[in-house]
Amino acid sequence: MRERTFGARMLALVLAVLMATPGAFAVAGAPQLPDPGTVPVSKQQQEQLGLKAMSEVYQQMPVLPDSNPVTQYVQQLGRRLVQVIPQQNSWPYQFHVIPQKDVNAFALPGGPIFINVGTVLAADNESQLAGVMSHEMSHVYMQHQIKEMQKAGMTQGVAGIVGGLLGAVLGGTAGTLANMGAQYAGGILSLKYSRQEEAQADAVGAIIMYKAGYNPRSLAEFFQKLERQGGGGGPQFLSDHPDPGNRVEAVDREIRDWPPENYRGSSPEFASAKQDAGRVRLYTAQQIAEQSKQGTWARENRQNGAVPASVRNMSGGNETAQPEIANVSYQDVRPSGNFRQLRQGPISIAYPDNWEPVSSQNSDGITIGPRAGVSSGAVAYGVIIGEGRDQNANSLDQATQDLIQGMEQSNPGLRQHDSPRRIQVSGMEGRSVTLSGSSPIEQNGRPLSERDWLVTLPNSQGGLLYLIFIAPEKDFGQLRPTFERMLDSVQVR
Repeated sequence: MRERTFGARMLALVLAVLMATPGAFAVAGAPQLPDPGTVPVSKQQQEQLGLKAMSEVYQQMPVLPDSNPVTQYVQQLGRRLVQVIPQQNSWPYQFHVIPQKDVNAFALPGGPIFINVGTVLAADNESQLAGVMSHEMSHVYMQHQIKEMQKAGMTQGVAGIVGGLLGAVLGGTAGTLANMGAQYAGGILSLKYSRQEEAQADAVGAIIMYKAGYNPRSLAEFFQKLERQGGGGGPQFLSDHPDPGNRVEAVDREIRDWPPENYRGSSPEFASAKQDAGRVRLYTAQQIAEQSKQGTWARENRQNGAVPASVRNMSGGNETAQPEIANVSYQDVRPSGNFRQLRQGPISIAYPDNWEPVSSQNSDGITIGPRAGVSSGAVAYGVIIGEGRDQNANSLDQATQDLIQGMEQSNPGLRQHDSPRRIQVSGMEGRSVTLSGSSPIEQNGRPLSERDWLVTLPNSQGGLLYLIFIAPEKDFGQLRPTFERMLDSVQVR
């Protein structure tokens, strides 16, 4: 009898303690975000890298301005999700919307995230859209982009990443490629995640959703919906986000021991945003790619105020903004016969004294060209000099071809005209190849044809040096003697 009394008293005491501590059960089983691990790139460098890649998005794709109601809703939802991430592991997340029909979304290092309007329209409720956004946020949180860059051999350490992708003031057909470091795999916008990273993004995204009050199962259900739809836009999304297995079962296993919650339902704001999304003019991926070649999106994004200040002010105010290239002729860029010498990293080169070298404080890359032929977003006349490393190449021929392939992937309009041929530069055997594309200079509303002369050289560290001589096709012949003189002056340490 005494034992029963003692047991009853203990039970009453335990119940009293639990009643006095609301949520005691929830605290015990609540999921916590994992340690994201470390990579050989600082947080600041990743943020700079993301901004540089982000500037490429605004060159290549239409983006809705922040004043658009769809963007405002997505940013509001994004802020709610960001709040649950501990400050020490968070990033300066920002959310933007692309008026594209296809269901897709992607994240860049350091926090920029882009959501297609097609994704908003495909979501059945706010929770599913929150799942897509949480999944992309998890890629940033776990630093998957940097880890994939390392695996792809796009870089060797911090210098390779920042030097390769935080280029100087480059642009145009060849310029945009070199601006992305021409890193042999089409650049950071072409990276694909592994199935393991996709599974990890699902798991981390589920935790973010749970902490923000959304049913984490909605994330997997959205992917499952796309798989069932087949041709309804899902394949593009799923090709960029490979299925690591049965997503619904995996998420169910992940959350089965989590304390139950009263999850948020869909909101009137989501319904309103979906209606607004239905009124947006949308483009297919093919239409976007075609008009990107004409420079359409770069112009429209500037005109409608879509380009964020963080992208416009990337130079940090240390460089004088240069005007856009327009109505430039050979007379405006005619090179002087007087040359001066420039030493940049392992390379020394002579250039006309009325042209200017432009470099970035975060990069070993450089552009040399006339002021009228180089803008903050394009190179119409001049030479781009850079270096990189192709860990998958076992010869200069292979490294050169990988470089060209990466350039072509980044710029669908770029074409290779001949096979790389041997060339002697600075006592070394290099490779020379001619390419063509679209110049940033327009005539009668259409871009001029551009010739790009690519020369590659091995460097002493086992990497690759490259020079891209650029001019509109109609002027390249007049500039060729100058380009050849510059190439003849090259010395490599």
